[in-house]
Amino acid sequence: MNMFVLSETEPTKLRVEIVDALGNQGMTKQARDNAVIVDGETLSVIQSDDDLVKEFIDLCIGANVVLACRVSPKQKAEIVLMMRSRNPEKTTLAIGDGANDVNMITAAHIGVGIAGLEGQ
Repeated sequence: MNMFVLSETEPTKLRVEIVDALGNQGMTKQARDNAVIVDGETLSVIQSDDDLVKEFIDLCIGANVVLACRVSPKQKAEIVLMMRSRNPEKTTLAIGDGANDVNMITAAHIGVGIAGLEGQ
């Protein structure tokens, strides 16, 4: 799987990172699957700029999976809502294993809660 890891926290560098990933995604789409990986700090930078949000969503649309790590419960739900608002015809799936995932799970079309260390 081709992985696009977004890790920049400076908006200009992050834009370059996303645009580069968008270009590479188009070249690799025929050959293998794509994944977007983003952390909470980088996601905060994305959410503070409407143009970055649009570019991030474009990148995510071309991916088979979007993985968000080290994000707040609110950010988890916001990722799902960003995708749903931009692509109302697409189905979203969210999987979580704790109480901090409830907002994300309920925001998705399909929400899966896995019994984890944090609860049922």
